[in-house]
Amino acid sequence: MNARDFQKIRWHAIKPINRTFGKAIHRYGLISEGDRIAVGISGGIDSLMLMFMLNERQHRIPISYSISGIHINPGFDRQTSDQLMTYCAQQGYNLTVDYTEHGLIAHSDQNRENPCFLCARLRRKRLFEIADQLNCNKLALGHNKDDLIETLFINMCYGGEMSTMLPKQSMFKNKFHIIRPLALTDADIIRRVSKKLNFPIIDQFCPSAGKTKRHEIRQMLMDLYQKNHKIKGNLFRALSNVRSDYLLSSFSDSNRQSEMPNPTGLRIHERRTKRN
Repeated sequence: MNARDFQKIRWHAIKPINRTFGKAIHRYGLISEGDRIAVGISGGIDSLMLMFMLNERQHRIPISYSISGIHINPGFDRQTSDQLMTYCAQQGYNLTVDYTEHGLIAHSDQNRENPCFLCARLRRKRLFEIADQLNCNKLALGHNKDDLIETLFINMCYGGEMSTMLPKQSMFKNKFHIIRPLALTDADIIRRVSKKLNFPIIDQFCPSAGKTKRHEIRQMLMDLYQKNHKIKGNLFRALSNVRSDYLLSSFSDSNRQSEMPNPTGLRIHERRTKRN
């Protein structure tokens, strides 16, 4: 097989993702000329797909930007990082690996919080620090369409609020942005395309894998999706179709407004009109 035939096969393989990936970039203004983008790479297929797509588009679109991968090792093992470094070297990706004990701390007795919450918070903080050291102005993360829906339910069920992750989020007074170019892409499409592209299966040694609140919510949603294939699309559309007038917060605000004390101290009488 010559190089031209290989490019055709690869282009056909990524076509399902290329459309939603590009749509997210244009709709939310995720990438601009001269951007220096740090890419968080865990070793899972979402982050590998994110790095692949950013690298692939870099060579064929008129916008110039640079990408640098960052992997935060949580301290459970070195095998994951070794596998990832080998793969990235083969692909020609720039990768910075940082060895920490975030995972060990999060799963220790000194942590009274959810281990995943603490580990994610420590990892995100370190990603910001390294991205700053690399003079990057954006951090790209591999969250996909399913992740956004799951986060909505996690926040409602365990946080008591209606919120989710944003495709683009400004940080530090607009000096830095988190971007999620896979925000419009389904997780099952990413899985199918990653198999066609022969992405490596990189071992993950987290003791909480498959036991998280996200995993519970994912299973619940999968049961719903199997019963009605329209539910997933409707849930995702609901994230941008919020009727705030029909939420209790709006009702409470209007109630408080109507019950505000009269600053004049004058008695207000309701005017009644006679019906003819």
